[in-house]
Amino acid sequence: MRLAAKGLTAILSILAIGATLSLPAAPAFAADDGNSKNVTEDEILRALAPPAKKPLTRGLSMAPQADPAPNPAETKLIQSVRGRSTRSLSSTEREEIASVAKDKPNIDLEITFDYNSANISAKSMPSVQALGRALTSPDLKGSTFVVAGHTDAAGGEAYNQDLSERRADSIKRYLVEKYSISATDLVTVGYGKSKLKDPSQPMAEVNRRVQVVNMENKTTASK
Repeated sequence: MRLAAKGLTAILSILAIGATLSLPAAPAFAADDGNSKNVTEDEILRALAPPAKKPLTRGLSMAPQADPAPNPAETKLIQSVRGRSTRSLSSTEREEIASVAKDKPNIDLEITFDYNSANISAKSMPSVQALGRALTSPDLKGSTFVVAGHTDAAGGEAYNQDLSERRADSIKRYLVEKYSISATDLVTVGYGKSKLKDPSQPMAEVNRRVQVVNMENKTTASK
């Protein structure tokens, strides 16, 4: 009887081990609920805040030294694209915007979209809402912002250009409707697949995003 009991125990142990090994492993991403890429309102405010103005100093002539005057060409560009529809921008204007924007306060929120769609993904909605709150704060309100849409490398040039414009428009529409931000303060532009965030992985989700740039220039912004 004792030998039989030991044999039964051994068999049960083997079965238990086998059952454990046969269970599917927990997915490595189970703990990642998609919120890891979302940013806070405070983070957006810090990223988009214009550089602090230098205090007035006195030169040898004792005349106050103020901040440099705005770049006339830059001011003209911003004035020319404010209030324009996304599709009305020429390829030259898009590149001019990109050139000016690269030296401006900006943040890549990695606002992603459903595949092959301009619908904002559920996991990115907290970032879009944080953006809306940030753009209506006293520190940023009244600036002109570029909202640039990007796609991954799937599909042709024309298709991706259209999709990126629709994605930029989707963000703008949400901000205008939900946060009452002036439409003329949001310049939407699409870059298709021409400016991938991760060129080494052209099909990656991070490439389907929207970047926001603070062009400031409040003298032309709506009040």
